[in-house]
Amino acid sequence: MDALSDVFAAVRLSGGVFLDAEFSAPWCVESQVGPEEFPQGEMPAHLIAYHYVVAGRMFVQVGGEAVEVAAGEIVMLPRNDGHLLASAPGLRPTPIDDHLQAPAAAAPASLRLGGGGEHTRIVCGFLGCEAPHNPLVATLPPVLKLEVRDGTGGAWIESSFRHAAAEFAEGGVGSAAVLGKLAELLFVEAVRRYLASLPAGHTGWLAGLQDRAVGRALALLHSRVAHPWTTEELAREVGLSRSAFAERFTTLLGTPPMHYLANWRLQLAALRLRESPAATAQIAFDVGYESEAAFCRAFKRAFGTTPAAWRRQAGR
Repeated sequence: MDALSDVFAAVRLSGGVFLDAEFSAPWCVESQVGPEEFPQGEMPAHLIAYHYVVAGRMFVQVGGEAVEVAAGEIVMLPRNDGHLLASAPGLRPTPIDDHLQAPAAAAPASLRLGGGGEHTRIVCGFLGCEAPHNPLVATLPPVLKLEVRDGTGGAWIESSFRHAAAEFAEGGVGSAAVLGKLAELLFVEAVRRYLASLPAGHTGWLAGLQDRAVGRALALLHSRVAHPWTTEELAREVGLSRSAFAERFTTLLGTPPMHYLANWRLQLAALRLRESPAATAQIAFDVGYESEAAFCRAFKRAFGTTPAAWRRQAGR
């Protein structure tokens, strides 16, 4: 498995949909997925917000940048930054509390708002994962936009998304789950296209994949995570001196090779604690720790809780 697929597998995204909204210009609302969307459980450690435009168009603004999104496009916010949705840039947001209809037994929450002009309909959702420090998510830009119809299978995905969105608006059984799974596919596709568009000289985890030496080192680390790697051994494997390799790796990824490996081991351990009945000591050994005590100390520093508490929480 290549390093990108490896990290996608470890992210373990789970999708959800929380709002069907119709607007008429002019309109502007503030948006960010928060705890109120999880009344029956704890909010995931990391959230990716998304909005799919069913009809019309809108602008998504994070900070000072406004991105136009048209019908058939999906926009994703990899770090769930607070943002504005609007019919045009520069509008002031309207409080939505008086316009929001809570979800019924078989229907989603809905929002109807605007001044009577051009109509826009969107479906709002999220992708969640329990790993708070995944290297893939950390390197992505604040906004990713994807034309759903583009690419192999795009027409099928787009028609499926439209159909599920229509059923979701009518409270169709299972439609939210379908939208969540399709959103997972679209996130993977959005990342792949972003990777293909990176310019020369770009830094970050995805840029590291494209570098011959660093990409090879990442593949080695991910394929043999329990091996007692050293910077010297990795440098020999990729054909560079220790100093040249360490500088190249750190420049591209923003962290030294051994720091990256330590973080990745903990990401894998967290995943296995959640999904495997294996003892903590066995999981520690499997990801490269020589003692359970050292693993527990490192895990608590990274996740703020013990492996046993993490496993109990993940089980709930």
